[in-house]
Amino acid sequence: MESHLRSILKGVSWRIGGTSVTIVVAWLLTGSINIAAKIGVIETVLKIGVFYVHERIWNRVSIGKKETPEYQI
Repeated sequence: MESHLRSILKGVSWRIGGTSVTIVVAWLLTGSINIAAKIGVIETVLKIGVFYVHERIWNRVSIGKKETPEYQI
């Protein structure tokens, strides 16, 4: 099972790449780096939260999970 911290760190690292793409696309569409940066910040905050909730929900779903043994030798 993943810890809350691990889920947060995964979300942050994923969003760095995603936000970079969003800022570049917004900059190309608007011609304003200032507007593009604002869009990127808003998008990042929202998507980190959504990703975190998504990960926590999937941690409760048993589909595809392997049971951990009671003991290991």
